[in-house]
Amino acid sequence: MNPQLTPAEIQEIQQLLQDDTATQPALTTLQQHNGDLEASFDALWQEKFGKTDYGKGKSLLQLTLDEIRAEICGDDGLRGKITEYTKNPGSASLFNSVIGSLVIVAAAHGIPIDGAIATIAVLYILKIGINVFCKYTEPDSEAEQGKNNNS
Repeated sequence: MNPQLTPAEIQEIQQLLQDDTATQPALTTLQQHNGDLEASFDALWQEKFGKTDYGKGKSLLQLTLDEIRAEICGDDGLRGKITEYTKNPGSASLFNSVIGSLVIVAAAHGIPIDGAIATIAVLYILKIGINVFCKYTEPDSEAEQGKNNNS
């Protein structure tokens, strides 16, 4: 699954974040990649850290989100902020709060993302929905352990 933003969705976010200079590189990159969130994430990451090989067929965006999945999907904190934003999608301050929280959570896990990279990650989560994200990205090993424990 590779969610993509429409030109209208990009324009909506640009209007929402027009005064936020930290997110502008993300929005410019999204336009250059026709709304492709994974390609935009990869491009911003490469611009900041250089080209890194993460293995064939592996999404850098998904690997990054997998590392901080527990904090994103936990009942408190980031998930609550994302849910709050989805109830009020016109709030630039809520959107920026989600981005800032993601930067902090990622840094706590040793993932050095900035506002632009975090913007793409947040847009990815918002595009597919927090509940779908949390269920879709659940590690297979947890599901397998549950099966093995019930045998």
